[in-house]
Amino acid sequence: MLDQARSLCVLGCGTMGQAIVAGILRSDWLTPDKLVVTVRRASVATTLAARLQVTATTDNLSAAREAAVVLVCLKPQRFAELLDNDEMREALAGKLLISIAAGVTLDKLANYLPQTALIRAMPNTPSLIGEGMTVLARLPGVDATAASDEQLEIAQRIFASVGVCIELEPKLMDAVTGLNGSGPAFVYIMLEAMADGGVMMGLPRDVAVTIAAQVFRGAAAMVLDTDMHPAALKDQVTTPAGCTIAGILTMEDGRIRSVLARTVQEAAKVASSLG
Repeated sequence: MLDQARSLCVLGCGTMGQAIVAGILRSDWLTPDKLVVTVRRASVATTLAARLQVTATTDNLSAAREAAVVLVCLKPQRFAELLDNDEMREALAGKLLISIAAGVTLDKLANYLPQTALIRAMPNTPSLIGEGMTVLARLPGVDATAASDEQLEIAQRIFASVGVCIELEPKLMDAVTGLNGSGPAFVYIMLEAMADGGVMMGLPRDVAVTIAAQVFRGAAAMVLDTDMHPAALKDQVTTPAGCTIAGILTMEDGRIRSVLARTVQEAAKVASSLG
């Protein structure tokens, strides 16, 4: 499927699209001649072609016609304009399309492209440094819009180049968007707040940010590498009558658990309306 020139097309190659293309090239899975990317402005296309050594164009339709797999990295509001027309339906018939747009459901994509295999992906911005998390979903069944195992494997290879990749059911994608897509922003707020606390107690700002960032990195690695529940890891740090339990009780006074959980819930609700 990806053995001919320009076999993978990235429509709307902005920040996330560029991160994915760079990850693919770093992994040596595909060579630059098998990639074509599209952008809105010719000047940006020239810059991308020089920097990434791939074909870059402003012509979405021609790029889609040449490719076997199309990755769409456009904003949700542009999907109907791009995909809901007979020329694009013909160009994408029998191919695989992967969408990273929040709120654009697989059912809606199937209405636009009834003869195209579809996969929905939700990556996040740490993909820019190869530490992303991506969740994939596909439609059930055997009709033209249901991606095969081989096509799913291609999508997994694409996003494994920028981090970790798993598959879930389509109905969970709004929740995934709230937790995974928006989650880094929530973490940055918490990290900044912890650094503020360090500054308040006398640490220089740059030192406080470095310490807080490493605390988050190390704590996350402990969860992933030990497979222990976060509560069990918390208890390892919490000694009787100690400073950690004093700090935790202050957090609980502020209803931090409820606030963070509701934060993800609200983000997921908004995500469901974006398409």
